[in-house]
Amino acid sequence: MPTNNGAAKVPNEITVSAAVSLKDAFIEIGQLYETRTGIHVNFNFAASGILQKQIEQAAPVDVFASAGERQMDELANKNLIFTDTRRDFAGNTLVLILPRSQATTQELQWFERLAQSPVRKIAIGNPQTVPAGFYARQTLVNLNLWDKVQQKLVLAEDVRQVLDYVARAEVDAGFVYVTDIAPTNQAVFVAAPAPETTHDSILYPIAVVKDSRHAEAALGFIALVLSPEGQAVLKKYGFISVLFGEG
Repeated sequence: MPTNNGAAKVPNEITVSAAVSLKDAFIEIGQLYETRTGIHVNFNFAASGILQKQIEQAAPVDVFASAGERQMDELANKNLIFTDTRRDFAGNTLVLILPRSQATTQELQWFERLAQSPVRKIAIGNPQTVPAGFYARQTLVNLNLWDKVQQKLVLAEDVRQVLDYVARAEVDAGFVYVTDIAPTNQAVFVAAPAPETTHDSILYPIAVVKDSRHAEAALGFIALVLSPEGQAVLKKYGFISVLFGEG
C-alpha cells in the first residue's frame, strides 16, 4: 500500500497510462478529477502491452489502466505495481466490424466468411501487445479459423488503428471493442459480437505504479474511476460495469 512519507506536497499533475480504448471515457473522468482536486491528469494512451513495457523501463507513471489482465499480471510479478490497489473497474465486448459499404440485410455467418476468398484482409491488434488482438486470436482459434486466416491478417498497433483501417475500407473486416465505435461513426458496422465462450473475460484492471511519486493523488484518481460517478461515465461510453452488482 502506498504511504505518504512525510508532509508531501500536493502535486500539480499525475500521469495516467491507459489503454487507448479508454481514451474518451478517461479524458472525461480526468476533467472531473481536475475540477475536484486541482491536479491535472497527464494521459498517455497506447496499447496495453506498450504501456507495460514503458513502465518496465521506468517511465514516470502514477496509474496504469490496462485493457487486459495479462499486462497487469506481468507488472505485478515484477513487483512494479502496488497489488493492493489493483481493481477490475470495467468490462468490454469484442466485436467483428466491416466497412459500411459491405453492409447487408442477408443472414450471413460472418465468422465463417472470414476464411472465404472474398475476404482478403482482416485487421486485428498485435496479439503480443494489444489485448483486443489477443482476444481476437483466441476467438479465431476456438472457432477453428486461425490457421485459415493467418495469411490475411493485418496487425495493428492498437484497436483505434484497426477501426481506421476498416473505416477506410483498407481491410475487409476487423476486431475491435464495441466501445471503440462512436454512435456517429457511419463508416463501419458491427457484423457480430465474438461469442463470449471463445475468449477470456474482457476485464480492465487499474493500479498505482510502484515508482509513483504521487501515490496518494494516484489513489484519488482510482477512487474516482471506481466511484458511481466514474462508473457512470464509463457506462456512457459503452463499458460494462463490474462493480456495484452490475454487469
